[in-house]
Amino acid sequence: MKVSVQATKQFFQNEVNITGSKSETNRLLLLQALYPHIQIENISNSDDAAVMQKGLASTEELVDIHHAGTAMRFLTAYFAVQEGKETLLTGSARMQERPVKVLVEALKNLGADISYDKNEGYPPLRISGKKLTNDKVTLPADVSSQYISALLLIASKLENGLELTLEGKITSIPYIQMTLALLNEIGIGTKFENNTIKVFSTKISEEPKTLVVESDWSSASYYYSIIALSEVGSQIKISSYKENSLQGDSHLAILYQKMGVDTIFENNTAILTKNSHEPTNISFDLTKTPDIAQTIAVTCFGLGIGCSLSGLHTLKIKETDRLEALKVELTKFGADIRVTDKELFLEPSSIIRENIAIDTYNDHRMAMAFAPLALKVPILVNDAMVVSKSYPDFWEDLKKLAFEVKEL
Repeated sequence: MKVSVQATKQFFQNEVNITGSKSETNRLLLLQALYPHIQIENISNSDDAAVMQKGLASTEELVDIHHAGTAMRFLTAYFAVQEGKETLLTGSARMQERPVKVLVEALKNLGADISYDKNEGYPPLRISGKKLTNDKVTLPADVSSQYISALLLIASKLENGLELTLEGKITSIPYIQMTLALLNEIGIGTKFENNTIKVFSTKISEEPKTLVVESDWSSASYYYSIIALSEVGSQIKISSYKENSLQGDSHLAILYQKMGVDTIFENNTAILTKNSHEPTNISFDLTKTPDIAQTIAVTCFGLGIGCSLSGLHTLKIKETDRLEALKVELTKFGADIRVTDKELFLEPSSIIRENIAIDTYNDHRMAMAFAPLALKVPILVNDAMVVSKSYPDFWEDLKKLAFEVKEL
């Protein structure tokens, strides 16, 4: 579906309720599969969460997770410890281009029986579930944190737990800490010291336990962008959020202060307000928060300021090569932008071309990151329903904020 998007006003006083965090939901869904007494509230209504639920519940040999990268990593580990279960885990054409060898080799070192059905190092994977008896494994520290979290989530079910050593500088520490915090919350012992993580084999209480998923901070980033690009005094309240979040992307509240957005927390609600600060060129290291890079780059372009963003090496293996996609799409609008394999450099610009059609590359974040630019010029978005991967209600919520979204 192709849509046109434009803002009917520049000043906001609104409230938006955002679905539960995809990251928290998928971790808790896997833990719930391992420990059925866990109950989960405020589950994400995203495609990724639905795919994860379907995959975990499947009794078939073939499990297709489509574009869901988190599900591919987490289910690879999950099926590896399902004794006696044979699984062919596959996904979309793009998913079959996304590397998974680091995780597969780590699981095989723990004793897993996994083979590649087509190309070495990539899905589809043939997995024969079995009891894993080894308890020590080493990974490069700069790989996707989802590989690390996948191992940590199943670790308490290993006979002797898991000692995971990370070599080098660790990427996306907040996502690792989120996983460990959720393990602790259900009673599983962990230890994270220097570059070694331990998860202990734990017999936890089977008393019913309810965990509430916080709303998604990555989704909140688009409202930060909207407020940054709106008139002074504009305000949007988003819920349900807490100041001491497990989600690494909550750091965007601090980052967006430099782009004119204040955040106040009140009764599990984040109140975003546009202040009178005039932003200037910014420089951020997004090693810990790469998923908000697209939103920040588009915000800076809309504000007419330059930015230098580093720590983006994981973006090349996401739903698309996000760095190249940003370069192509922002260039359409007239941006002067340069990217490397891990950095993005945007020059200040006062020109924004109108009615540009944005290609989304099967990437939900491309559609949502560019949408706030409609505050400056009318835009078109191709394959707009790609947002359902993480935030199915996005376009309807934009309409509540006085954006005009029309299907073409």
